[in-house]
Amino acid sequence: MARRKRLTPANPDYLAPTDDTPGLSPLGPTRAAPIAQVAGDSSAQAALAELSRTMEEARAQGRMVLSLPHEAIRLDYLVRDRLGIDSDEMDALTQSLRARGQQTPVEVTRLEDGAYGLISGWRRCKALARLHAETGEDRFAEVQALVRQPADAPAAYLAMVEENEIRANLSYYERARIVARAVARGVFADEQEGLRVLFASASRAKRSKIGSFIRLVDRLEDVLRFPEALPERAGLALVKVLDADPGATDRLRAELSASPPADAAGELDRLIAFAEPQKQSLTRPKTPKTAPEEIRPGLKLSQGKDGSLTLSGPALSEDLRAALTQWLKARDL
Repeated sequence: MARRKRLTPANPDYLAPTDDTPGLSPLGPTRAAPIAQVAGDSSAQAALAELSRTMEEARAQGRMVLSLPHEAIRLDYLVRDRLGIDSDEMDALTQSLRARGQQTPVEVTRLEDGAYGLISGWRRCKALARLHAETGEDRFAEVQALVRQPADAPAAYLAMVEENEIRANLSYYERARIVARAVARGVFADEQEGLRVLFASASRAKRSKIGSFIRLVDRLEDVLRFPEALPERAGLALVKVLDADPGATDRLRAELSASPPADAAGELDRLIAFAEPQKQSLTRPKTPKTAPEEIRPGLKLSQGKDGSLTLSGPALSEDLRAALTQWLKARDL
């Protein structure tokens, strides 16, 4: 049998790594092979693209809070439903923001020019701007905001109304005004559509009352100074008077324009004083109801507010009714 030739160890010089040896060093691998490098780069790019897509979706769906400078937010993007600012409420909000910072983001929508239109959170924006002007602190220089993408203008108005229906005690006049202004801007075809969309969750009776206040907005908005302070009952009574008397609107406008009220209480007193006499003049004079008078034993006579006479009592028999009827027919009244 032939003897095998013993193999000698490989020349160590051939295995020693050099500066040109890819992926090897005296201490081990330092650089991945080209195919591994390409795979790693592709994986990283895919992960980055997925992260970017996820963040964009979160931003578009309103799940990402952005910090926006005050000047980037347009507060007049929508016609606001709040007419006035209660000083006590605003002071309380300002103190809360000063102590704890902004806890609840406002809602905005991205506009074509890169700015953001405010949907809800008008008071928070105002309070933060006031604090930044007073203190100069950086924490008040920006507004925390969620970016919403309403399907259309009606959806944007609906988002604002729903926010304020929950957070703010809006008056009927303010609710009516936002419907009227949205219709004027062409957001809705008419007031009925605006009521149905903006106050879909409200009862039919509530929508009817808001509709009544829309007539006040149309007739008196430019002469009323404190319309948000008009209570429901007084407002509905005033609408009834203005609807019944065609000249009442012009008379009230002239009165308020000639002598504008100094405050909300004074304006309310003027509106109530105008409505009450007008209501009386639109109905027949009424005679006060008198207490029943016993005109004979067992027979009482009472007079109603409308001037009617009523006989009552156990002595009012069929014979008496027949005799009284015959007597009235024979009388030349």
